Amino acid sequence: MKWYELTIATTEIATEMISNFLHEHGAGGVSIEESGNLNKPRDTSYGQWYDTPLNDIPEGEAIIKGYFPENTVMEQLLEELKPRIEGLRQFEIDPGNVQYSYIEVDDEDWATAWKDYFHPIAITDKITIKPTWEQYEPREDELIIELDPGMAFGTGTHPTTSLCLKTLEKVIQGGEEVIDVGTGSGVLAIGAIKLGASSVLALDLDPIAVSSATENVSLNGLSEQVDVHLSDLLGVLRQEDNSQLKVKPPVDLVVANILAEIIMLFIDDVYEALKPGGTYIASGIWKNKEDVVEQGLLAAGFEIQEKYRDEDWLAFVATKPKVD
Repeated sequence: MKWYELTIATTEIATEMISNFLHEHGAGGVSIEESGNLNKPRDTSYGQWYDTPLNDIPEGEAIIKGYFPENTVMEQLLEELKPRIEGLRQFEIDPGNVQYSYIEVDDEDWATAWKDYFHPIAITDKITIKPTWEQYEPREDELIIELDPGMAFGTGTHPTTSLCLKTLEKVIQGGEEVIDVGTGSGVLAIGAIKLGASSVLALDLDPIAVSSATENVSLNGLSEQVDVHLSDLLGVLRQEDNSQLKVKPPVDLVVANILAEIIMLFIDDVYEALKPGGTYIASGIWKNKEDVVEQGLLAAGFEIQEKYRDEDWLAFVATKPKVD
């Protein structure tokens, strides 16, 4: 089968939204390549290492590739995509000087080539993400997350995801019930269990993400502890019949690795879903949205405990006050 490979040159901050647009327009897969300049400052406080392939992508920029069936009318697709991408500027997400191009490719040219760039990655001194097709001998105390992310959801090494995993390692004490909003490949839900949480409700509004997360949860042998569901943010919790859920509010911890604009939409819902004293980890926040998200959390009643940073991204750790 032939596919169209659509290449979009943009900025790192715009990759998540543009990836969503491509999926909504019928992409069969999406890949993202960020700067491979190994001279960029890296956080090595946990002893982690980086295996980003060298490329000539400038700092802060990225290349997104979306794959569309051969019957796609590409000119029409571009007419629909371009205004959506340009519209990101009104939300203070700068896509930069966007460039578009497309070519025709075969199945095998894209379905497996990306795997050449995904190898075991030490996210912290305790957590390592390992692709299912790689051989790897873990240390005795090493926590291994087996991952087959597919073309759509990345490898868990993006700053926002690694930041969440590092933050989960600091926050989880053991035995927590957790909700993971926007689970994607399921890497945070799996990581939470590996770190000692008792159970996780993993939610995503994309059916492909739900399928990917379900598969990865199974690969890690955690199907009894991680419950994956299709849901628009926390919408599944408001359904009249949610008796099928293994994890129900109030819970000890909510984690959301989503863009700041989305985080702002359901802060009050998260507050209601947490036990008094419960913790909210909100990640996926670009530095220019720090103040907006902080004020939103405080207005909802949260207390800010910590902020953790990785490059220009940050994660908030906020708690719901305990009842006196």
